[in-house]
Amino acid sequence: MGYYNQHYPTNPHRKKKNSWLIPGLLGVIIGILLVTVAVPAFMESNGQQKTAGHNDQANIQTGPGNAGGGITNVTVDVSTQITEVVDEVTPAVVGVLNIQLQGDSLQQPEEGGNEAGTGSGVIYKTENGTAYVITNQHVVRGADTVEVVLDDDTRVEAEIIGGDLFSDLAVLRMDAGPVEQVIEIGSSANVKVGEPAIAIGNPLGLMFSSSVTQGVISGTQRTIPQDFDMDGRADWQAEVIQTDAAINPGNSGGALININGQLIGINSMKVNQQAVEGLGFAIPIDMAMPIVRELEATGEVIRPFLGVEIYSLDEVPQSEWSGTLNLPDEVEGGVYVWSVQTLSPADQAGMQRFDVITALDGEPVMNMIDLRKILYHEKEVGDEVAVTYYRDGERAETTIELGTQ
Repeated sequence: MGYYNQHYPTNPHRKKKNSWLIPGLLGVIIGILLVTVAVPAFMESNGQQKTAGHNDQANIQTGPGNAGGGITNVTVDVSTQITEVVDEVTPAVVGVLNIQLQGDSLQQPEEGGNEAGTGSGVIYKTENGTAYVITNQHVVRGADTVEVVLDDDTRVEAEIIGGDLFSDLAVLRMDAGPVEQVIEIGSSANVKVGEPAIAIGNPLGLMFSSSVTQGVISGTQRTIPQDFDMDGRADWQAEVIQTDAAINPGNSGGALININGQLIGINSMKVNQQAVEGLGFAIPIDMAMPIVRELEATGEVIRPFLGVEIYSLDEVPQSEWSGTLNLPDEVEGGVYVWSVQTLSPADQAGMQRFDVITALDGEPVMNMIDLRKILYHEKEVGDEVAVTYYRDGERAETTIELGTQ
């Protein structure tokens, strides 16, 4: 403790008084009270803290104020809701091996790759001795054989029922004999930003199987561009849930669950750049389940079909808008028809090359993603749709009955 002294002299005018008696008596009384009341209470409290701090279960003697006195057992439970949820859900999350025929024998590609290697899956249903697994379509693409690896390392051969490119979902079926747990399907409709999220899967292969990462929901209704033919142009906008729970290659197809252990998403994509951290994405379960049920029932997802090869206007130089396509100034976006399939619904409705579609049933179409979203999310095979388009600078409209490819 520092000592502060500037050596000021004593005040020579200060009078000395014999006033020490009363303050001295008060000091003695206060000291007695402290010794008789405060010290015992402090000692008892300190003893209880030491006992409880060193034992998960301790016997603590109650104070005189408690009726009857005696001994009270205090139990410190180190388990948490998260550990309990993970323990329950983990058996329903599996590894998925994509095994391809190479030469004269079946060989498993190097683990860790998503497109031809090891991914993850979720057992969502058992029925009549068969178990059903959701995974990503890119995990099983090109597979000659698929094996499902349970959390106890049991391997079971599985059959691909079907897969869907646009949703990146696939469904497998296998023998339900070794299956111990089926995941509970939740809802992604009411997921809120900031609520806890837990990802379970097999990052970088089976060596890290059943890995658990924890985070929060970082965003809902995010859209991620998808380029299926790798031509540098987005073919689709996938709507996803964003989370900061770590999702790495091999986690694809695994489970994103809420704090109650319910499945709210299928882990699918990750922005995997050196400068980017905490950006993981999952397919919302409310969007996934209708596709999963259709794949389970028919092996494919049947979507409405126009029968045209289209490209977005924003891929065409502005000079071509008024030149080749002869579009008026009020047209701000759309898709132009490059080719029309013979005998397709568009062909039967009279659509031609270089027609520019700007609306379906009155909904603006600014690019081919807009057109596909209207067709795939709002229309069904057999529906009639009013198509607004421009031909040689003139606005026109036709009705097309949607078919199947």
